[in-house]
Amino acid sequence: MTNKELQKTANEVRKGIVTAVHAAGAGHPGGSLSAADIFTYLYFEEMNINPEQPKDPDRDRFVLSKGHTAPGLYSAMAHRGYFPVEELTTLRKLGSRLQGHPSMQYLPGLDMSSGSLGQGISVACGMALSAKLDNKDYRTYTLLGDGEIEEGQVWEAAMFAGFRKLDNLVVIVDNNNLQIDGPVDQVCSPYPIDKKFEAFNFHVINVSAHDFDELRAAFAEARQTKGQPTAIIAHSVKGKGVSFMENQVSWHGVAPNDEEYAKAMEDLDKIGKALD
Repeated sequence: MTNKELQKTANEVRKGIVTAVHAAGAGHPGGSLSAADIFTYLYFEEMNINPEQPKDPDRDRFVLSKGHTAPGLYSAMAHRGYFPVEELTTLRKLGSRLQGHPSMQYLPGLDMSSGSLGQGISVACGMALSAKLDNKDYRTYTLLGDGEIEEGQVWEAAMFAGFRKLDNLVVIVDNNNLQIDGPVDQVCSPYPIDKKFEAFNFHVINVSAHDFDELRAAFAEARQTKGQPTAIIAHSVKGKGVSFMENQVSWHGVAPNDEEYAKAMEDLDKIGKALD
């Protein structure tokens, strides 16, 4: 896809996020919106996947370690064809396949149930190691939050990945600088994130999470990197695309009311029209 096509798709993914969280009356819009471009690039450009064969043993794997941003993942999957976009409005509803955190027992195409912060990268390491042991070519991707990496298990997994030289693993950190309690550097600073991953023998790339040229180059560089796992530190804006949500920690886990929903969709419609 061209960058403009990716931008348009990401904007539709953002509309899906806002629509789903509004319909549910609960959820996590801020971090879903900050990662929308990453979800879009992974599902529409980077990963070897086929929605019609969600259990293909040779598919690339994705683990959403920061599982509370499931609305972003669901919206990307819906627009990619895993299930109807209209189903996004069932988010968190009784009997829905779209649980508040990803649950692989309900939704085909999910590679891991997640939500307990810090654990996803460990699972991703297992998937990457399994590919190595089986001489398979599939790659594994995992998305973490910058607040999430305050969890100690993340660094145990990073140590393992670096030691095992899992060059088929890409760890992406959505670095929007905000977590539920406030700015990450005021809660329990994980900075410098890049130097920490380098210390665990990762190849590290810093990018803008909202620049598809930079994302394209970073994922290409990750594929070319041998003997080391790659960490992509994606510098993002929490609530990206919705004017009153951007850089506002209060929108970490709050659903928009009807008036706020209308304003959010108006903002995204303007972005979409500017891309035509």
